[in-house]
Amino acid sequence: MEKKIVLITGASSGIGEGCARKFAMNGYRLILNGRNVEKLVAVKQELEEKYHADVFLLPFDVRDRQAARMALDSLPAGWKEIDILINNAGLVIGVDKEHEGNLDEWDVVIDTDVKALLAMTRFVVPGMVERGRGHVINMGSIAGDYAYPGGSVYCACKAAVKALSDGLRIDLVDTPVRVTNIKPGLVETNFSVVRFRGDKEAADNVYKGIRPLDGDDIAEVVYFAAAVPGHIQIAEVLVMPTNQATGTITYKQK
Repeated sequence: MEKKIVLITGASSGIGEGCARKFAMNGYRLILNGRNVEKLVAVKQELEEKYHADVFLLPFDVRDRQAARMALDSLPAGWKEIDILINNAGLVIGVDKEHEGNLDEWDVVIDTDVKALLAMTRFVVPGMVERGRGHVINMGSIAGDYAYPGGSVYCACKAAVKALSDGLRIDLVDTPVRVTNIKPGLVETNFSVVRFRGDKEAADNVYKGIRPLDGDDIAEVVYFAAAVPGHIQIAEVLVMPTNQATGTITYKQK
């Protein structure tokens, strides 16, 4: 049977890297996207050595629509028929109040978390519809359900991911193409380091007293959604650490 092709954005670390590892060990062919070429190469080498995976690197900034289009158009013939698109690339910068935030930083967040997801969907999904098979997996967040202090713009972006996932699912209801929105709670990756503008101590404090999830944990959920039989559509998954109840309520040991 022909191996399926998975395109993962933001695949050089965190959840994206975890997804790359999980799909590689299960025999999928991987197209890995990210901005950090050195890290992408390291992930590629690991997957090839450990799992003999077939990996193609596609480095570009997902915010650059023209670069994304050119990169996808440049794929060799054997790599063009993408079966699964994992829109994973995302970030947040700062914990500012909405009336005190940095507009330029907000542009980066919105361009990455919303507009890039839209562009990748627009570029990849028509081929899925034409071939009569495919799956779009969007990385949302519990933040899309629960606004919290200092997170209004990020929460709005992840609420948009939910709405875009639901809308795409409606638009594709007469096709075999599936749409899934994965909504993680606390996941310890480089995410918080970026949020706190490089302050590792502040980032570490977010997870003190609780066992958070990690990229590999979320990858298990993503893979499950992708691997169920084609007549099953896992529309949405909210996944949190055991000691997290909502976006703002957690139990942390002293």
